[in-house]
Parts: sequence; C-alpha cells; structure tokens
Amino acid sequence: MGTEQLPPSPSAVVTPNRPVAQDTRDRVVVRWLSGRAGAFWALVTGRPVSLYAAAVLRIGYGLLYLSFLLREFPHRDEIWGPGSPWTPELAEQLFDQSGWNSILTLSGSRSYFELCYAAAVVTAILFTLGWRTRVMSVLFAVVVVSFHARAIFMTDGGDNLILLMALYLVLTACGRRWSLDARRTRRAVARAGTAPPRPQRSFWRRQLRDVRVTLTTVVHNCGLFVIAAQVCLLYGAAGLYKVQGASWGGGTAIHYVLNLDLFQPWPALSHLVDQYPTVVAVASYVTVLLQVAFPFVLFGRLKYPVLAMLLGMHIGIAVLMGLPLFSGAMIVADAAFLPDRFYMFLARSARRTAARAGLRRHSASEGPDSRSVPPQLRGGPPTAGQQIAPERGLPVSADKDKLVPDPR
Repeated sequence: MGTEQLPPSPSAVVTPNRPVAQDTRDRVVVRWLSGRAGAFWALVTGRPVSLYAAAVLRIGYGLLYLSFLLREFPHRDEIWGPGSPWTPELAEQLFDQSGWNSILTLSGSRSYFELCYAAAVVTAILFTLGWRTRVMSVLFAVVVVSFHARAIFMTDGGDNLILLMALYLVLTACGRRWSLDARRTRRAVARAGTAPPRPQRSFWRRQLRDVRVTLTTVVHNCGLFVIAAQVCLLYGAAGLYKVQGASWGGGTAIHYVLNLDLFQPWPALSHLVDQYPTVVAVASYVTVLLQVAFPFVLFGRLKYPVLAMLLGMHIGIAVLMGLPLFSGAMIVADAAFLPDRFYMFLARSARRTAARAGLRRHSASEGPDSRSVPPQLRGGPPTAGQQIAPERGLPVSADKDKLVPDPR
C-alpha cells in the first residue's frame, strides 16, 4: 500500500500538441502580419499612385484660385489691400492668436500690394500649367495662405478647402502628368533614346539617386493618402453633424436654406424648387446618407454612383446657393478618388475626337498612354540599351531593372 503510486492529476498531464498548435497559430499570425506590412510597404514605396488624379487636383485648384483672384480683382483693395476695413493691424493681432502669417502685411504700400496681387495671378497660372511644379507648388501654397490669412473673415469659406489642398499638393508629384514639366521630360526621354550612351554613374551616386526617388515616391503617396483622409473626414463630419439636427432629420433643412436671402442668387429659382416639398425632403435625406456613407464606399464600385450623386449635389449648391468656389473645390476633391484608367480613357477619347475633327493628326504609333511622362529608371535616364514600352509609355531596360518613378 505504501509503495503504490497515485495516477497523475488531469492538471498535471502535459499534452504535447497544445504548445505545437499555439506555436503554429503564432507563426501564421506573424506571417500574415509580415505579409500585410510588406504589401503596404510595397504600395507606399513601389511607385507613385494616382498621378493623373494629382494632376487633376493641380489643374482644378489652380484654375479655381485663378478664377477667384480674377473675380475679386475689382474688389481686391476692399478685401486684401490697404483700403480693407480689416486693417493690417487687426490682421497682425489675429496672427498672434492663430499662428498664421501673410506676405501682404509686410508693407502697407499700394504698389507692394499690386505687385503681390500680380505675382499671385502669375503663380496660379504657372501652377495650373505645371511649369517647374515643385517650386510653383510651394509658391502657390504661400499665395493661398497669405491671401486667406490676410482677410480670413472676408470670403465665403470656399477657400478653406483650397487652402488645405494647396498645402497637401506641395508633397505630391502633381506635375508628372498633363503639365509642361511632363512635356519637357517626355522630350528629354526621346532625345536620350537617340543619343549615344552616357558613362555609368558611380555606385554611391546611383545609391543616392535611388534614395531620392524612393523618398519622393513615399512623400507623394503619403500626400495623396492625407488628401483622401481629409475628404473622408470632411464628408463624415458633415453628415454626422447633420444627423444631430432636427431640421435634417425632419427633411426640412433644404427648405430653410432655400428661403435665406443670403443664399438666393436667383430667388425665383429657389422659390420654384421650394414648391416641391417631397423633392426637398428626399434631397435632404439623400444628402445626409451620401455624406455619412462616403468613407465606407471608397473600396468598391459603389463609389461611382455615390460620386455621381455628389457631383449633382455640388452643382445644385453652386446654382441654388451661389457658392461656386465651394462647390468647385469639393468637385475637384472628389475627382481624386477616380482611378487613373478613367483619366487615361478620357485622354484617349479626347485625342480621338480631336483627330476626327481635324484639330490634331492621329498617329497610329501612339499607345494608349504614350503621351504620359515615362518614369525614369534608377540610375539615370534611358540609354541606348533601353526602349519605350508602347502599351504604357514606360522605359524598359534590357536587363529588367526595376521601374521607378521620375523624382519630379
């Protein structure tokens, strides 16, 4: 009796399969996380995304701000100049609280103000055309910030989004498509294809170029991601604020807007629309639904009808409420969510239409994207051992070097 061994308790029994199964699950989780991290890193550093969308943002906001400056040209002195009721002294007091600054307050001279205004118009034109885009994007941001900060209470609020986008566009390679920079780069690549091969660069110069190209790509992609997040935040916050209001919940918000004298550029048209209460109520509910749902439909095909309805909503705001700058800024921001293949299709359609109309000679040798700027290879422009792929307009090396974006 004293020498008998008691059977081990169930808690003391060690099952060898349990640690193995746990270790397997841990390996699967680590492998999945590493795969996701690798895919995200490849997305951020592999190539610049949405180059056509960035070009549309550059052209759209450049034209909008240029039209804004030209529209307010007769009233420039009352809004931003020495004759403004919002004096430079008041602006300086606001700068101490807000942290903004403006080049317009550096001098009270009328000649200085006129020179700044002319420089702002020229900057908006060159930025829209995409001439030396890296430099012009910085100057355009300085212009927008300066004019916005100088008379922050004198505008209709539509330039708030333009201000944010002007700052974000500094980070992007928005001159890579549909710009004078793109035309100049395309001609340089064509000349490099017929020129004798250049001597190879040193190893360290190639490494520095690779780092520069990768850094430019990362900054561009992150800038576009920030732009997309900003638009999603804007729509989501606007929709959630509307949900909390009784007038939007009751479907009467647009009715009250249509009867505000401040937002009646054409009173007869506003009263005509207000005579259909069912349409007004449906429009109120659809507006809230679109704004709340916008951030959740971006990764599927449902975003295309949502973007189309948002386009109609912004056109209605521009016509019925007299806010063309705000509506234009929102329409351009929505265009950032359209894929590059959509803009490539538009470009091809425009070329075909121009060729049929006799405005442009059609060349059969042109590929679907042959007029876009070809990204440069790591190590320099294409040499005699490289060729241009006709289907995408990308330089292809004989030794299958990795394609990387043009740092511009």
